[in-house]
Amino acid sequence: MIQVQQIKDILKQVIYPGFSKNIIEFNFLKEIQINTNNIVLDIAIPSASAEIKQQLHDEMLKRLTSKYNNITFTINIQQPTIPRETSSNGKNMLPNVANFVMVSSGKGGVGKSTTAVNLAIALAQQGKRVGLLDADIYGPNIPRMMGIADKQPIFLDSKNIKPIMAHNVQVMSIGVLMERGASLIWKGAMVTQAIEQMLEDILWNKLDVLLFDMPPGTGDAQLALAQNLPVTAGVCVTTPQKVALDDTIKSMDMFKNLKIPTAGIVENMSGFICPETNKEYPIFDKGTTGPLVKAFNTQLLGEIPIEPAIREGGDNGMPITAIAPTCETSKRYHKAATKLWDYLLKVNNEGGVDNSSIQPTIF
Repeated sequence: MIQVQQIKDILKQVIYPGFSKNIIEFNFLKEIQINTNNIVLDIAIPSASAEIKQQLHDEMLKRLTSKYNNITFTINIQQPTIPRETSSNGKNMLPNVANFVMVSSGKGGVGKSTTAVNLAIALAQQGKRVGLLDADIYGPNIPRMMGIADKQPIFLDSKNIKPIMAHNVQVMSIGVLMERGASLIWKGAMVTQAIEQMLEDILWNKLDVLLFDMPPGTGDAQLALAQNLPVTAGVCVTTPQKVALDDTIKSMDMFKNLKIPTAGIVENMSGFICPETNKEYPIFDKGTTGPLVKAFNTQLLGEIPIEPAIREGGDNGMPITAIAPTCETSKRYHKAATKLWDYLLKVNNEGGVDNSSIQPTIF
């Protein structure tokens, strides 16, 4: 007859995704029912990710059947229930944060991180208590842009981390938790777990708004965030070129499917301001997001031009809104931040705009 301890010894080989401990050490095994030809395992995990659940199920079944191939195993994995009709009505893992904003893009290289950084600083300059979380697991650029690449986070204990202050914004990124230049070759389940773990471990002070710099695309990180927080609104960043707009449609559709109210679109690299003449030239085109704004019943938050100071400031950890708050580009970021804040107030007071039934015309 198989003993309970024999089963536990096998399950000690099953490591929980994204961690170094096994499921026995985490006390996720709740009950074992041993019958003649069938053993039933009841497991409870803290993650709502279907991918993590499947990964654990397959790993446990593989190890158990390789040892006892004449016995059937029933593995029941219980996950937290998320009773939510929309993301903005979901559970709140961070009750001291009033609003959550997902800054996203359909593709990389459109200036999403630059937008998130300057929106955060502009909101802080307008008197808001602001946090910025770098959720771009594979390409965390926030540490360099905010000037904290060489700063070490403060661990209050073995688990909890204090965010780093930069430009009057509370900042945290996986980029300051990992060795610089280290590649993260992670599967989707590990990305999901990393997002959830950062939400649990970072001790934010009371915030009016927490902005998330998301990885490009529509994948695990976006889903994990929408499942674990009541995302107040989403901001989509694009450039005027049609190839970028094609991917922006997917990002906007993601907000609709996750039932995240869309605060608006930021058209980045919208014209070029010549530093000698201050004249603006539409070298990458300009104003092409109009049909997209109309199709998704949202607003244009701002048209942000190309300006050498934006690149220089981002590389040196001094974003343009911090070093040149009165220049034309900074003024546009401030206008975008004001529109964003007004939309957050609308969501909180009126429930926001329901985009779930919109069927946009794809152009």
